[in-house]
Parts: sequence; C-alpha cells; structure tokens
Amino acid sequence: MFDFLTQKFFQVFKSLGSKGKLSEKDIDEALRQIRLALLEADVNFRVVKDFLSKVRERALGVNVLDSLTPVQQIVKIVNEELTNILGGAPSHLVASRRPPSIIMLVGLQGCGKTTTAAKIALHLKNSGQRPLLVAADIRRPAAIEQLLLLGRQLGIPVHADNSQAAVPAICKQALRSAEQIGANWVVIDTQGRLHIDDVMMLELVQLKAELQPSEVLLVVDAMSGQDALNIAEEFNRRLGLTGLVLTKMDGDARGGAALSIKFITGLPIKFIGTGERADAIEIFHPDRLASRILGMGDVLTLIEKAEKLLAGEQLRQAEKKLRAAKFDLEDLLWQLRQLKKMGTIAQIAELLPGFSNISSKVLRGDEEDQMRRFEAIILSMTPEERRNPDIINGSRRRRIAQGSGTTPRDVNQLLNQYYQARKLTMMAAKGKMPYGTLGIPK
Repeated sequence: MFDFLTQKFFQVFKSLGSKGKLSEKDIDEALRQIRLALLEADVNFRVVKDFLSKVRERALGVNVLDSLTPVQQIVKIVNEELTNILGGAPSHLVASRRPPSIIMLVGLQGCGKTTTAAKIALHLKNSGQRPLLVAADIRRPAAIEQLLLLGRQLGIPVHADNSQAAVPAICKQALRSAEQIGANWVVIDTQGRLHIDDVMMLELVQLKAELQPSEVLLVVDAMSGQDALNIAEEFNRRLGLTGLVLTKMDGDARGGAALSIKFITGLPIKFIGTGERADAIEIFHPDRLASRILGMGDVLTLIEKAEKLLAGEQLRQAEKKLRAAKFDLEDLLWQLRQLKKMGTIAQIAELLPGFSNISSKVLRGDEEDQMRRFEAIILSMTPEERRNPDIINGSRRRRIAQGSGTTPRDVNQLLNQYYQARKLTMMAAKGKMPYGTLGIPK
C-alpha cells in the first residue's frame, strides 16, 4: 500500500544525503517534496500540516544543522513524528472485568467484517484465549453460512440462530453459550450499515447498551480514501468506538486513510488486515509501520512471523539437521514452503531493511514464478535425488526438467542455489558463522 510514499521518501533522503551539510533552504525544499507526496497519497491536509510543522521545527534545531550526520537526524525525526501521527504506542484489546469479554464489530457493507471477525478470533485462539464467534448479521444472504464455514476451518465455535430471532436475543443466547463452553471472548459480527442510516445506526446503539461490550471496533477498508475518515467520525459520534481495524492493507491504494485516521478521529488502530488468509492480521504497531513506510523494514514482525512457523518439533528437527551439517533438497523444499506461508516475496521484502524501496510490482513477478518453478522441479525428482543431489547428471536434469515443465537451465539454477545454501549450512554447523544468519537460534 505504501510503495508510492516509500519511493518518495527514499528520493528525498537520497537527495539530502548528496548535499553534506544542510541549510534551512535545503530542509524547506525537502519538506515541500514530502508535502506534495503526502497530499498525492491522499493524506488528510490537517495531518500533513501538523506533521510538517513539527518536523520543520525539530529539523531546524542546532542538533541537526550542526550535526556531522544531518540526514540521519532528519530521518530519525521524520520516523518519530510519523509514529506519533499513527498513534505512538500499540493499543491492545481491553478485557472486561467479568468474562466473557465482548468485541462488537461494526462497519459498512463489504468492508470485511465477517472475515475480520474470524481473523480476530483466530488471533485470540493463538494467544491462548477461548473465543466464540457470533453470527449477528441476519440480513445479508449467506452471512451466517460464511461465518460457520470459517469457524469450522479454524476450529473455532460459532453461535448461529436461523429462527429469525432478533439480534439482541441472538447475542444474549450467545453469551449463555459462551459460559457453557468456557469461552472468555465473544466476537460479534454485526450487519453492515451506512453511517447516514439513522434507523440502522440506532439498532447498533441499542445493541451496545444491552451488551456493554468492552470493545466496539469499526472495520474500515483502508482503500476507501478520505471517505474512511468521515465514516469513522460518524460511527464514533453515534456509538462511542473503542478502536479501529484497517482491512486490505495489502491493496494498491496510496494509504492516505491509514495515515490520517488516528490523528483525525483520535481512535487507536488495534489491528490491520494484511491479506486474505485467516492469519493475515497483525496487532498494529505505529513504530513498525512508520519504519516500513520509510524503507527501514520491520525486522520484529518478520521474526514474529518466523517464530509462529518454526515452532516445536519442526524447529528442533531443523536445528538438529543444521548441527549435523545435513541439508538436502527436501530441506530446501520445506524452507520454500515455510517462506510461502509467511506471505508473498513482496510482503517479506517490505519487512527487510533496504528492500522495501524496491517496487512490489517487480517483486511480485519473477520471484513468485521462480519459487513455483523451484517447487515443481524438486517434486519432479526421485526421493534419492532429493536426498543426494550430487547424483543428478545431465540425463537426470533433462528428465527432471521435462517432468516439471521447466528447462535444464532452470534445474541448474535451482541446484546452484541449493549448493550455496548447503555451504552456508555447513559453515554454520562448524561455527564459522552465527546461527542467526539462517534464522535458527543457538
């Protein structure tokens, strides 16, 4: 979503870096370019004005102008002020004093409430909680069936009622069910509605009054631009929201709503949706997103993603193989599949310092195709060839290429990558390089 801004910031900082010592005129020109970039990215003008005012005030200080590294100082200032615009510190879910805690999801039709409800429930489940999903959207065709399907797929109980009962009655019955099954969180998927529809908004007000939820979260499509700000302000005025969930953060919009909405509404962003998969949701960390936008990466999120995948027995087996200096093509195939679970190449590159200024359009092309080719090539090999790639000669290469729909050149490319990875593995096993290089702790 922030490719455009990342490129613009990269160009501005690169231009400043070529000047050496900076003058007030240099800083003003850089801020002018940043201002144009933010406005073009659909960031609210009030946000832009406040942001640039604070950056300029700090950038013109003695510590920057007389510094031996003025550009680094300015990057630090921009990063800190961007973090403040986004909310400063992360905001976590607030539990009620008496379980179960209730999360009420509200928003427009089509903003992704149902899938977001399932994602939040899965997040709670993975955090050691016991969630219950509630299908309270009784008007949208197939809404109940959709939530029931998601619940079955994720192993999360769903309370649904097809008896045409009123929504408050359904929710109260769901709370009784939660007590019976020992659920300590109840996630309610409400019907989508327009913020200008007085009758339907009144329904939400009454539902909130009856349920007394600890969280009322507005689900907002991050690609909806400035409309998202008006929607959030009106929902908050009528309902008294506790936070926001931004969906479709992996889209190709320019991100103005995501950068503006906390500043304009004063509401914390609790989660961001980063893809279609059920686990593609993240607790919102303002400092991490600011770092991504500035091309500085987000190593902490990358580590968290890896830790979720490399857990338990899989991690022990990988470490055992590393210490024994055994690394074959089956291990490489396993690594490729783990990488795919973490997201696309473009999404992973966004988290790596220095890589996020590369256009995601470039990364989504050849790299994704290459990973698919590599997987097809390995699957076309015999078990013996995967465990002992050194036996793969010219005739075997041709057979493997034909079986995988690739060329002998593609097979050679894969083998070259494998030999490089094996060399690193052997070096790590002999203590010639840190284990962290391969993402496996000592």
